[in-house]
Amino acid sequence: MSPADHDLLRKIVGPVVEDEGLDLEELNVTQAGRRSRVQIVVDADGGVDLDRCADVSRSISRALDDADAMGELPYTLEVSSPGVSRPLTLPRHWSRATGRLVRVDLVDGERVTGRVVSAADTSAQLEIDGHLREIVYLEVTKARVQVEFNRVADGDAGTG
Repeated sequence: MSPADHDLLRKIVGPVVEDEGLDLEELNVTQAGRRSRVQIVVDADGGVDLDRCADVSRSISRALDDADAMGELPYTLEVSSPGVSRPLTLPRHWSRATGRLVRVDLVDGERVTGRVVSAADTSAQLEIDGHLREIVYLEVTKARVQVEFNRVADGDAGTG
């Protein structure tokens, strides 16, 4: 798919996703045999459940068909929400990770792991070993939410 075709798809899909109150995180088109595979990742504050993915999928499918964006070629549309392994690359990703444990690689080679306390436009506050540390996004080479098993929620310790 050419960059112009990709841009056209974004122009069609973007407003549909926004009208649903979601953010368009990714749009990829690949060939799967004679079919095109259109993969769209959407997100929102509070996450996106399967029912919401199905609703937006129907809306996107109608928009693509109405615009004849895929032409005569058959395609498969996949709409999903980002997995936990999605990198934190935008301020809204950091904001949505508030309360979560993250591992961050910095440009100076340092690697830190801490819990996101707050996130702003240019940096996030992490709690690392009981201390707050500001992490400036421009100094981050890679950041991901860490999967936690058996985390004791605040206020749950000692009850039971």
